[in-house]
Amino acid sequence: MAQTCPFPGVPLLSPPPSLPLPGPAMPPARPRPRPGLPRSRPRPRPRPRASRRSLASARLWPYWRWRCWAGISAWGSGGIAALCLRLARARPRPRRRARRMVHPRPRPRPQLLPGPAEDTRGAAAPAASAAASPARAPPLGSAAAGPEPPVSRSQERTPGDGRPGAGEGRSGAVAGPGPSADSRVPPAGKAQEALQERYRLGSLLGRGGFGSVFAATRLSDGAPVAIKRVPRNRVRYWGELPDGTSAPLEIVLLDKVSTGFPGVVQLLEWLELPNKIVMVLERPERCQDLRDFIRARRFLSEEVARELFRQVLEAARHCTSCGVLHRDIKPENILVDLATGQAKLIDFGCGTYLQDTAYMHFAGTPSYSPPEWNHYGWYHGRAATIWSLGILLHQMVCGEHPFRRGWNICWGQLSLPQGLSQECKDLIRWCLSVHFLDRPTLEDLFCDPWVQDIPLP
Repeated sequence: MAQTCPFPGVPLLSPPPSLPLPGPAMPPARPRPRPGLPRSRPRPRPRPRASRRSLASARLWPYWRWRCWAGISAWGSGGIAALCLRLARARPRPRRRARRMVHPRPRPRPQLLPGPAEDTRGAAAPAASAAASPARAPPLGSAAAGPEPPVSRSQERTPGDGRPGAGEGRSGAVAGPGPSADSRVPPAGKAQEALQERYRLGSLLGRGGFGSVFAATRLSDGAPVAIKRVPRNRVRYWGELPDGTSAPLEIVLLDKVSTGFPGVVQLLEWLELPNKIVMVLERPERCQDLRDFIRARRFLSEEVARELFRQVLEAARHCTSCGVLHRDIKPENILVDLATGQAKLIDFGCGTYLQDTAYMHFAGTPSYSPPEWNHYGWYHGRAATIWSLGILLHQMVCGEHPFRRGWNICWGQLSLPQGLSQECKDLIRWCLSVHFLDRPTLEDLFCDPWVQDIPLP
């Protein structure tokens, strides 16, 4: 049956929609994919994010749990270790029975230091010196760098090195026939007792790297002396006295220079014990080393400095004529007799034999070493002595070391006080010339107008 429009004149376009029937809701139909287009995947639903605090706690919990466990373990192991250590200390140790030595093993006699004649002509000494120090080229126009026998490491001595009488005492005066002339050496205990019976030990005068010096009194006549004790393991170099006795190099050098010369301290007696070397030296009753002598006056006048400097020059020239190089001339090693004004050169512990070739090993105070040693690693004995004498003269008249602030300065630009005379300034600058060939000799210093007290016109 055809439907008709209730309103006249209005055509009927489409049939009225049918109402849905009551019942369960149907899901919407999924759109079918069109042919030729890629099929899109459905997006996953976003998960709820965890809070930062919960993440931090989740990460830190294993870490703190491991830290707590490690701390408890360390505490427990430390307590156990401490308990074991206490138990081990409290446990009494069994005493060891001393072994009885029946036949001591003989040791070979070490080589002694060669004399000055063997310094430049020996064949074994250059090799030992080259092994002991780095090879550095000598300066152009100078003597070739030669060996230095007193510093050869192949000739070093060690305590108890199998010398005859190493465990016994040996004593004697250097000027006499020698302690081993009758081949009868007293034991160490008797020698020590004999020394205590002849001298009364006093206060400590000084202590250094080579030993200690004590004031003492000779009981026979009450004369003041100085007793120097050197540990035997610090005596590295040995030599021979004129009678053939083996002695430390310092004693051998003192035997060469101290007999009959007032400018060098006299060696009265020496004693060799198993653990130390004892030297009995002269000591003026009223004396003071030059360093304290300068400090008490801040600086010395040119007249006083000239007199003391001339005496030091004479002592250095005397040592050079005897074939001995002191190598440590400084105010601490110059003793001044306050009663007579006599200056004495002491402490030959850094001394060696004098040689014409260059030395490749330095012994002495580093602040008194010459520039050629600091730059090239070699030096000549006479030129190094002049350099140390220049520093000594500067300390006398100025009261201070010229290079006390270190070596990062230019040696050629040496500033001197205005109150010094021009002759004294010229002499100091001459001694402290940077090149060793520009420095004067000992004879030049003796002829200098300032040393001779000759005023310039």
